[in-house]
Amino acid sequence: MPLFRGSGTALVTPFTTDGIDFDAMGRLIDLQLEGESDALVICGTTGECSTMSDDERIDAVKFTVERVGGRIPVIAGTGSNETAHVIQLSKRAEDVGCDGLLLVTPYYNKTSPAGLVAHYKAIADQTTKPIILYNVPSRTGMNMKPAVLGQLCGYRNIHAVKEASGDFSQVIDIVRLYGDKLTVYSGMDEIVLPLLAVGGQGVITTVGNIAPRAMHQLCSKFFDGDIKGATELQFMLKPLIDALFLETNPIPVKAAVEMMGLCDGRVRLPLVPMGEANREILRREMVHCGLLAQ
Repeated sequence: MPLFRGSGTALVTPFTTDGIDFDAMGRLIDLQLEGESDALVICGTTGECSTMSDDERIDAVKFTVERVGGRIPVIAGTGSNETAHVIQLSKRAEDVGCDGLLLVTPYYNKTSPAGLVAHYKAIADQTTKPIILYNVPSRTGMNMKPAVLGQLCGYRNIHAVKEASGDFSQVIDIVRLYGDKLTVYSGMDEIVLPLLAVGGQGVITTVGNIAPRAMHQLCSKFFDGDIKGATELQFMLKPLIDALFLETNPIPVKAAVEMMGLCDGRVRLPLVPMGEANREILRREMVHCGLLAQ
């Protein structure tokens, strides 16, 4: 059984000048629960994990686990480019009650296909929670190809892959070859519907931060056989998704949650606030989707 089926929001991390704004984080989590999100991913790319200390990451996971109270799965982003660090951080996340782990491929130092297999197997050998592999070549500089997944699927607690390569032919091959052993989630909001159509089980989403119910319904309508309804939601969300990626994620979605009054939109350097012209485009699309008043 998949860790979750449907829409899992990769939650933004609200910051103050000194650390995490837990009051705001509580509001963001409550919005996700009210919007029927099927899972939460904490400290992923959208959560700005790369600028957070290990203690901050674990505190964010612990807070979310306690706030959610078992209502939906909480998945901890514990990936890094050092295998030993990933193992240590993953164990800490498991200790505070996460339901699963999201592990990005090693970045900057990269590795060979054999190194990828060794990296993930070493982590799986030392952890117990379901692992979602995360393939995002635009961020990491390497592409986890189907042949690598073929060596990992079914190994201990490796259960799923978040696919954000942008290569839909590769996505089809992954589902075709390994879909009986590996749950496939979209890592790109704009192709959720076509991924579901070939056998994917959902999405780990950015737009879900501001439109959780719409993304949940897109998935649930598809699973219920309402293809027309799912298609209408994918089409409705597409311009908003485009606006959320006018600048590097999570800069635009942080601006969006700020416009909605949910939290301060501050990002940590080297990220900087969204440019005014792009912010206006985003605002217009939020108005169009009913997320802001005219």
